[in-house]
Amino acid sequence: MDAPDDGNGHVPRPETLLLALVGDQVLGHDVAVSTGSLIAVLNRLGVGEHATRATVARMARRDLLRSVRRGREVFLGLTPRAVEVLRDGQRRLEADVVDRDWDGRWTLLAFSVPETRRADRHALRTRLGWEGFAPLRSGVWVSPWDTDVSPALAELDLLDHAEVFRAEAALWTDPARIAREAWDLPTIAEGYRRFLDRWSDNAFRDLDELSRRTLLTAEWLLLIRQDPRLPLALLPPEWPGLRAQELFRALQSQLVGTADELAAAWLATIPDP
Repeated sequence: MDAPDDGNGHVPRPETLLLALVGDQVLGHDVAVSTGSLIAVLNRLGVGEHATRATVARMARRDLLRSVRRGREVFLGLTPRAVEVLRDGQRRLEADVVDRDWDGRWTLLAFSVPETRRADRHALRTRLGWEGFAPLRSGVWVSPWDTDVSPALAELDLLDHAEVFRAEAALWTDPARIAREAWDLPTIAEGYRRFLDRWSDNAFRDLDELSRRTLLTAEWLLLIRQDPRLPLALLPPEWPGLRAQELFRALQSQLVGTADELAAAWLATIPDP
């Protein structure tokens, strides 16, 4: 079976599917899961054995999975780093896609990193994007939240190269225009519309509930990680993220019980305190 596709190549990578699966079925259960049963479950989503083993090996090198041997069988447990990543993903899954209680204030970060430290500059931009910032002007990034970026700056030894301000838009400055300039809202909106098209009308009924839940979670995680979850006041009317979130939560509620039952039957586990 081929991996479910919408015809435009929008298929979660094996690593995203595996993270969604262990986030749902391993995180918080104090267990390690057998490699063989993971291979079998992901095979139902069109991921072959070779691809799953390669993904497991890559995640182990990145300190996301660790091997636990029981006789001749290999089980996989979560590392502390994996727990941190998966819990962050859980928080994002539970959070709303818009902020309805914005106070109208922005966090502005101005920084200038020497050309000799281009790698640190790139790393900072990546971290800022992850924290919900976006570039407004050269060297000026904005976020509509009171976000503490000092840990990221300190980790990269860039505290002396940046200034942070809390500010409000004034005079002719339109906050919605700031959002349009800083973030690619049309692309984010199109992602939500594709999700609605892809998952409406009993989509993927040929898959079992565990596979559907894994695929649903993986696709939603990909979407929301590209979405800064801006205040509703900054977004265009009829923002499709709201309808997409309603659909995601409705499907998740429908699938969770049976998916957990199938996981208990199909995933071989051992205690992993």
